[in-house]
Amino acid sequence: MAAQVKVMQIIARMNVGGPAVIVAELMRGLDKSAFEQILVTGYCDENEADYLDTVATDIKATRIAGLGRSVSLFADLKAFFGLVSLIRKYKPDVIHTHTAKAGVLGRLASLLAGRGAVRVHTFHGHLLHGYFSTALTKLVILIEKFFAARTSVLIAIGTKVRDDLIAAGIGRTNKYRVFFPGLPAPKAIAKATAQSALGISSETLYITFVGRLTQIKRPDRLLDVAAECKARCLDLRFLVAGEGELFESSKARCQREQLNVTFFGWRSDISQIFAASDIAILTSDNEGIPLTLIQAAQAGLPIVATNVGSISDIVINESTGYLTEVSAQAMADAIEKLVRDAQLRKMMGEAGKARAAQYFSLDRMIKDHSDLYRSL
Repeated sequence: MAAQVKVMQIIARMNVGGPAVIVAELMRGLDKSAFEQILVTGYCDENEADYLDTVATDIKATRIAGLGRSVSLFADLKAFFGLVSLIRKYKPDVIHTHTAKAGVLGRLASLLAGRGAVRVHTFHGHLLHGYFSTALTKLVILIEKFFAARTSVLIAIGTKVRDDLIAAGIGRTNKYRVFFPGLPAPKAIAKATAQSALGISSETLYITFVGRLTQIKRPDRLLDVAAECKARCLDLRFLVAGEGELFESSKARCQREQLNVTFFGWRSDISQIFAASDIAILTSDNEGIPLTLIQAAQAGLPIVATNVGSISDIVINESTGYLTEVSAQAMADAIEKLVRDAQLRKMMGEAGKARAAQYFSLDRMIKDHSDLYRSL
């Protein structure tokens, strides 16, 4: 390889969420004297916020129409040939794909045009559970097996994600690396200051959900939890930061049932929202390793989450929070313990903050990737 390693980062879309944050931090953080990078991405759906437009406005990207989330034969073919053209023009040393669709189109294009380039793919989660029918899931596995055999390094962002993929026969064990996501340490914000900025009372306990309001995140379960907490007369309010296709229906249900929930919509001040909060919650059916929970841990919040995906890499059950069954009852039980015990909230929050600093630092993530690219 040349002295300066040329890396092409390919991701289907930079919608607000974990993969976009990780890719943006890689674009910012890698040593520019050692690495030359280009970011290739598609466009977000109408109901999604684009991270490059709303937060990472300093990062330049090459856009390819059709590379986004939607599947369309014509659009996908157009995106494929666009990638082939870019790879031939840029001649990268490393082609690093992120997310499922970009992983397929990017690696396929690299097989045709990227002779000499090393292929790396990051699984920011997987599509093995909760997304497709059994037949379609089997097809996804076959496709991933094909490309895994033609990829030099497979990165999983969590241990459970890696283990699930290996169990499905996707890639050999020796091809995998587990690279935890890394985030910059948030600025210290006083709780009272954050609550005042958000216009919320300092007399209430707040439990916060940050994420897309889509089916896999189960906002309906979140509202079931809110209803259960209301039935138990727990004095707390749920804060929801995020939008998605279930945003309006979720708001409508809260109004009908008079649930104690405040919807903020898409926000760029997540650190401020967590600083104003007392507990963090995630109700998903499937996850990779959600960055919002890392942010919550950095803010010193105890976490209540369903025990799915690699959440267990962030949340140590009964130490930094509670990992529960995928039921509103189980989640409400955990929340009630925290609501009724301020010392428990403090102890778990401090333990989670220490774990986040040890395992999920930005410096660690940048070093992992830098060392990998140099070694290829």
